[in-house]
Amino acid sequence: MKCYYIITTSSFFISSIFLVLVKSELFTALVDLEKLLYTEGEIVRTLEKYLEFEEQRLEKVKWLSREYEKLHNVASKDVETFLSNPVNAYLLVKRLTADWKTAENLIDGSHSRAIIENITRQEDLKFPDEEDLSGAASALMRLQDTYLLDTSTLARGEIQGTSPSAELSAGDCFELGRQAYNDQDFYHTLLWMQESLDRLEDEEIKTSTKPTILEYMAYSTYMLGNLRHALKLTKELISIDPTHPRALGNLRYYQDAVSKEEDFKRGDDGDASNELQTFSRPKESTSTEKDIYESLCRGERTMSLKEESKLYCQYVTNNNSYLLLQPVKEEVLFLRPRIVVYHGILSDNEMEVIKQLAQPRLARATVQNSKSGELEIASYRISKSAWLKDNHHKVIARVSRRIKEITGLETNTAEELQVVNYGIGGHYEPHYDFARKEEKNAFKSLGTGNRIATWINYMSDVDAGGATVFPEIGVSVKPIKGSAGFWYNLFRSGDGDFATRHAACPVLAGSKWVSNKWIHEHGQEFRRPCGLSPNE
Repeated sequence: MKCYYIITTSSFFISSIFLVLVKSELFTALVDLEKLLYTEGEIVRTLEKYLEFEEQRLEKVKWLSREYEKLHNVASKDVETFLSNPVNAYLLVKRLTADWKTAENLIDGSHSRAIIENITRQEDLKFPDEEDLSGAASALMRLQDTYLLDTSTLARGEIQGTSPSAELSAGDCFELGRQAYNDQDFYHTLLWMQESLDRLEDEEIKTSTKPTILEYMAYSTYMLGNLRHALKLTKELISIDPTHPRALGNLRYYQDAVSKEEDFKRGDDGDASNELQTFSRPKESTSTEKDIYESLCRGERTMSLKEESKLYCQYVTNNNSYLLLQPVKEEVLFLRPRIVVYHGILSDNEMEVIKQLAQPRLARATVQNSKSGELEIASYRISKSAWLKDNHHKVIARVSRRIKEITGLETNTAEELQVVNYGIGGHYEPHYDFARKEEKNAFKSLGTGNRIATWINYMSDVDAGGATVFPEIGVSVKPIKGSAGFWYNLFRSGDGDFATRHAACPVLAGSKWVSNKWIHEHGQEFRRPCGLSPNE
C-alpha cells in the first residue's frame, strides 16, 4: 500500500510544497527507518525556512503598524496643524492607499483576511483611492515647483510656516517618483527616485528596492535626452540583478541609441556624472505668464516706490445709511483696474456658519467649457466648492446685503455664494472671471448677462502661499481672515478688462477657505451706467 503526504508551508511557499512517498512496510527493517531521518531533517529545514519567512513577514507588518501608529499619534495632538503640512497630508493618503495594499498582501489566511474585510466594509470609514494618491503626489510636486522647494528639504517635511512632518521613507519618495513617471513627468521622476535611492541606504527595513529605482531612473534619464547616463544606470542595475527581466533588453536598446547619437564622442565610455543637476526643470522662457504667476506666489515681485506712493487706505460709507455708523476699511491695492481689499467684513461667527453650511455640500470645483458652456472638472483648478442661497440661512442673506451696500451693486441677480475649500496644494491657475466674446454660451442659463464684478471673502488665514495674484499687473492679495477683495471685470462699455486675469496660488501651508460672489450685469443699469468711452 502506498500513502502520499503533501506538506504545505504557506501560500507564499508554493515552491516548498513537496511530495513524500513512503511504504507501509518501512517499520519492518531498521535500515529503512534510518532513511526516514533524512526526511525528518528536510522537514526541519523546511519549517525553519517557513518560520524565517513568517518572521520577516510579521516584522514588516509590525513596522507598518508602528508607522500607522506614529502618524496617528502625531495627527491626534492637533489635526489642523498636522494637515497644514502638505507632506503630512500626502503621507496620510499614501498610508491609506499604497501602504494599505501592502498590508493586505502581507496578511494571509482566511481568519486574517476576515479582519481586513471587516475594516474595509465599514460604511463610516473612508479610504482614498488611486486618484487621491495621484492628486496628492501631483500637489506636492506643484508646491515644489511653485515655491522652489529643495527635494531633500521637502522629504524632511521642513516647509515654511508649518511644524516639521515625519520624514519621508525611501518608499514614500519612490511613490512620488512613480506617480510623476505615470504622468510622464520625467524631471520629477528623477528628483524623487534619486532621493529614494539616497534614503534607501540608511534604512534597516527596506521600503523600496535599488534595482526598481534604477530602472525608473534609467528610462527617465533616457527620455530627458541623456543616453549615456541611462546606459550607465542600466549597467549598474545589471551588476546588482543580472536576471532582471527587462534590464538586458534595455541595455541593448540604450547601446544602440548611444551609437546613433550624432554628438557621441569617440572613446567616451558613457561614464556620465551621477549628479541630477545635469537635468534642469524644463522651461519655455523666462517671461511666460506661468513664471510671473509663480514669482508673485513667492512674493518676489513688488511694485516700484512710485507706484506704491499712489496707493492709499480710507474709510468708506458711499453715503449709505447702512455704513454711516460703521464705515468700511478700504485698502486700494491697484488703481487701474481698481483692486481693493475691505478689512473686517465677516465676523468669526459668520464665517463658521458659512463653513458649516458648506461642508456637507462640498464637491469637486468645476470650470465652464468655453465652447459648450458645460461645467467640467479640470487639473488647473484643485478645490472643492458648495453653493449657498440667501434663503439657506440668515447669515448668507446678511452677507449678500452687506456686499450690496458696500459695492453699490444689485446682488439679486448675482450668483449664489460659492464657498471654496482648497486641499493639498490647492490652486486655480490664471483665468478670467468674465466670459469673452467668443464664449457665446457662458452664463446663458442664468440669463443675467456677464460677470460685471468679483467679490471674494477670505475666511481663513493661510500660513504660507494661497495668495490671489494678478500676473498682468503684478498685484498679490494675501488672504487675511475676515477680509474681502473686490474688482470690476468689465469696463463700463461691457467689454472685458483683460488686466483682471488672476489666479489662486497653491496653498503651501495651512487651510484656505474663501467664498465668492459674482455680480452680473442685469440690475446694474442705474447703479453703474454705461460709459461714453470703451475703456471707461
